[in-house]
Amino acid sequence: MREQRTRETLAVALAAASGPRALALRLVTFLVLLAAAQTHDGSIHAGSHWFVLAGYAVSSVWLALTAPRRDGERLAWLSTLLDAGLAVYVVIEHMVAGSDGPGDPADTVSRLPAFLLLLQTGLTLRVWHTVVFALVVSSAWASVLIVGLARPDLAVFGPAVTLGHQAFGLFAFVAASLFVIDGVVRLRGAVARALRLEQERAQLARFVPAGIDLVRPDGATPLDARHACLLALDIRGFSALTRAFGGREVADWLLAVRAAAHAAVTREGGIVDKYVGDGVLALFLAGPPEAQARAALACARAIRAEIREVNRARAARRLPPLDLTAVLHAGEVLVGVFDDGHRAEFTVLGPAMNALARIEGRAKREALDLAASKRFVRLLGPAALAIRRLPRRPGEEDCPDVVALDADQAEARQACPS
Repeated sequence: MREQRTRETLAVALAAASGPRALALRLVTFLVLLAAAQTHDGSIHAGSHWFVLAGYAVSSVWLALTAPRRDGERLAWLSTLLDAGLAVYVVIEHMVAGSDGPGDPADTVSRLPAFLLLLQTGLTLRVWHTVVFALVVSSAWASVLIVGLARPDLAVFGPAVTLGHQAFGLFAFVAASLFVIDGVVRLRGAVARALRLEQERAQLARFVPAGIDLVRPDGATPLDARHACLLALDIRGFSALTRAFGGREVADWLLAVRAAAHAAVTREGGIVDKYVGDGVLALFLAGPPEAQARAALACARAIRAEIREVNRARAARRLPPLDLTAVLHAGEVLVGVFDDGHRAEFTVLGPAMNALARIEGRAKREALDLAASKRFVRLLGPAALAIRRLPRRPGEEDCPDVVALDADQAEARQACPS
């Protein structure tokens, strides 16, 4: 699915750029043909050059005028075949009409359109167009040489035109075609990779603050292993509030909590990963682990301060307070865009996420406002006061050590053991 989107984006980009770019390149080729016609006016090729010049000008103008109103891919093929026909005509006309002698500049002029139009076709970054152009020109060129070699009585070659000289010209064109085709394949691949990476960055830009790049340049996987500090926020007793006041009114309270959480997380450089019911999951990826922990703690404290103000206003309206539980944890996670081919979603995976859920369950059972794993507290150092360590209960053996944080907790003021 991702590759299909990349191909579609590349096709749109090529179609958008091919019109003015192709017209500019055709103008360059037109000037070269015009100079050739002026240089050889009066020679055996004068009429031919003026004929080709007029036909090329008319076809270029027609393509430029009809491009906005017609199928771009069909016109691109028509342009490629017209260019191939022009190159074949100039090359064969020179072989049939003949040369003024060895070193005649007309030899070079007759081949120049083939090479110029080969480069022009290659610059469209359309691989098959370039291959078809090269095959048409080289096949026609080789066919005339084969006929001239097999049937000398037909006098295919004009005066002073040698088979060896024309064979070398064909060989040079075939070699140039291979180089151009290889370059087009490589350049198109590089453009496609750049577009894909840009698409992934654009997807992540909705979630990830500036300065955090989760897209790997090699494109090996959309998920990247990183250290992160995690913040889970939940409203205690939300189901009881919904039953007592109705879902519509409680939804407005939930939106207020989400707005406060989003503002605080964004201000501290974090990412709001998702909203699940009355819960908020955020992560902090910027900087070293210690900086992540400080940002996550500052965010949790800011949310609690904002909700305290909200609860004062609610008390004046005789509404129950919103009791929040904020939980902090740290660990290695897989973060990025998870794409199964049907739906792309920014996500976070790993054991740290499972541990966060268990820590949150313990903190809610203890009715804590702010709790953290001991691993998170170690990253803080003296930045937070760990008041007490929660005792383990049966069935909680696989849960990390949890401590209550901040001096305004109602629990006993006992430092957490190291």
